[in-house]
Amino acid sequence: MQYDIDIGGRIRRVVVQRVHRSSGTFTVSIDGREWSVDAGRVDGRSLSLLIEGTGRQMSHEVTITPDPSGQLNVSVGSVPMVLSLNTGRRSRRRGEGGQAGAGPQRIVAPMPGKIVRVLVSPGDEVRARQSLMVIEAMKMENELRAGRDGLVMEMHAREGQSVEAGGLLAVIAARPESSR
Repeated sequence: MQYDIDIGGRIRRVVVQRVHRSSGTFTVSIDGREWSVDAGRVDGRSLSLLIEGTGRQMSHEVTITPDPSGQLNVSVGSVPMVLSLNTGRRSRRRGEGGQAGAGPQRIVAPMPGKIVRVLVSPGDEVRARQSLMVIEAMKMENELRAGRDGLVMEMHAREGQSVEAGGLLAVIAARPESSR
């Protein structure tokens, strides 16, 4: 199964293949890098993952909780993130612009932090991968980028604002000519 995962405006290509029908062993490729993953269900929302790749072995507990907007709140150990998932057979990347699907793109805070800079305003046209804002979390600055060409329809972030993981920061709608 192939997925395009949007994490804070960055699209990652993930391909998952079950190694054996009766086991929880998978081959997982993220943007072309491959790992062997042994997955075991902990409960209805959590998985225990044993990951082997690049000459090392890691273990993570992952909790996945859908939210009402259709996005997923994912915690890998103690690190939270919010992601959007496209399971369609067609890629969300089209042409060089890397444009996402037809619906509006919701930009959400990938982790709790503080908005340092807002670089666009409602009504601004943006290009795929264009920086929209900068969020500071854990003493690191992270740029949040547009996942598609479009128009800034809503801006909920303002400089100096504290945000929680999953908080809505902006909405980008496809321009009519880019949603062909």
